[in-house]
Amino acid sequence: MQKVTVVIPNFNGISFIGKCLDSLRVQNFTDFSVTVVDNGSSDGSRELVQQSYPEVHLIALPENRGFCGAVNEGILHSDAPYVLLLNNDTEAETGFVRAMYEAMEVRKHAFSCSAKILQYRDRTKMDDAGNYYNALGWAYARGKGKPEERYNKSCRIFSSCGAAVIYRRSMLDEIGIFDEEHFAYLEDLDLGYRARIAGYENWYIPAARVYHIGSATTGSRYNEFKIRYSSRNNIYLIYKNMPILQIILNLPFLVPGFFIKFLFFALKGFGREYLAGIKNGFSICKNGKKAEKKVKFRLCNVKNYAQLQLELWANLVGRFL
Repeated sequence: MQKVTVVIPNFNGISFIGKCLDSLRVQNFTDFSVTVVDNGSSDGSRELVQQSYPEVHLIALPENRGFCGAVNEGILHSDAPYVLLLNNDTEAETGFVRAMYEAMEVRKHAFSCSAKILQYRDRTKMDDAGNYYNALGWAYARGKGKPEERYNKSCRIFSSCGAAVIYRRSMLDEIGIFDEEHFAYLEDLDLGYRARIAGYENWYIPAARVYHIGSATTGSRYNEFKIRYSSRNNIYLIYKNMPILQIILNLPFLVPGFFIKFLFFALKGFGREYLAGIKNGFSICKNGKKAEKKVKFRLCNVKNYAQLQLELWANLVGRFL
């Protein structure tokens, strides 16, 4: 059995998946396998993987099940102790897989480790150094757009970015895999949040370097699909991971936080899509079948909830600094 399974979700990635797979062929660590989960692509990218990369295990789904559905298929087909997720629009440096594997080996309480994700077109700038969440209900990528030399120290983070992350399979089996209700956006934050409630850690590992195009599937940073799903999933994220008393405690922050976000997107012409997403998010929360997905409050996790709440407040300050 190999140590790591690399899972790459793909949807119409003909322009970039070749570079991603080529970068994995030249890794200085070989104890891993690669699985590409295709979400019903129609651009020839599935055929490209099948014909040009015979070493890759290809799972061809008949339809687009989103990021969550695709990576869940890859996780469930893996028997390695570690699962490494990698976006199809990335290019990894030669020591990437080794650095991710070794980071998990020395951090026995780590649920996940997030790579140093750099911008593909300007490799001196950060794309993501760990995902954060604050009391305003804002999710954000640490370091985005800033000089990469500022982020050369490993540290604990709120959660890991799904574009380049390694998970401990035993802990995934314990807390659950990705919630396919998310489809795409904030699914990695939800998973990292659940792990933190259970008392596990998420880490940022700067030695694991990868270059990311970003928004390659959806086409732009701001678009109707992304804004609608992000606001929808944010409501669901709060409902699912916060006990009712914590939601009440954070309401004085969440209400203005969502209002500011609405104004921001309204100025960009997406106000209607943002509100539609919020409405859809509340509809999900009222669905009785989704109630069973809400993280059950346990007294043994009170210390973890308290730590998370302090981080939500601290990240609010950190976001503006």
